[in-house]
Amino acid sequence: MRTGTAPDRPEPRAAQRPGAPRRLAAVRLLTAVRLQAAVRQFSAAGSHLRPLLRPHRPRPAPVGPSRPDQLRALVAVLDEAVAAQRPADEAVAACGEPGPVSRGTARDCGLQSITVHRLRTRLQELRTTDPDLVAAQARAARLLAYDLWMLRASMNLAFTVRPVDRTEAARLRLNGLGRPADDLRRLRDALRADLRDDRA
Repeated sequence: MRTGTAPDRPEPRAAQRPGAPRRLAAVRLLTAVRLQAAVRQFSAAGSHLRPLLRPHRPRPAPVGPSRPDQLRALVAVLDEAVAAQRPADEAVAACGEPGPVSRGTARDCGLQSITVHRLRTRLQELRTTDPDLVAAQARAARLLAYDLWMLRASMNLAFTVRPVDRTEAARLRLNGLGRPADDLRRLRDALRADLRDDRA
């Protein structure tokens, strides 16, 4: 074993091959020259290629459901909403009965609130675009929002922690959903008549 001497190391590639850096620089220069020539040639030919390029055409917008389909979907949800108004009306009226309100009434109000809320969500998610149907959809959503408010307000009056004369008097006046329920039914009936006319 030799001591005091560094291990043998290979010499750098440039030292092993004299003139290598010059050749590398020449190759790079030649590549750059050829690239510039190709760019000039392509630019000169570009004027002949442009007529062959197809113009960009926007994709057609997706076609939505037809008006009869929109009308049928709207009537279907409103049929369920009108059917759900009877038990909701009974639950509100039960909150206004004299005497203590039963826990069953509270359960009924809660269940009907969930039903009305889901129907209103389904109604708002309909893909309605026809102006007349959009207006009918918005009106029906407002009427269902009133039903939902009546159910919750009735529960608050019937099951208040500290009843007072004023809240008790308001509770005893509860007798159902009232005129907005009739308005929703009339709106549904008008849309069903429109649907029958489209089928005729």
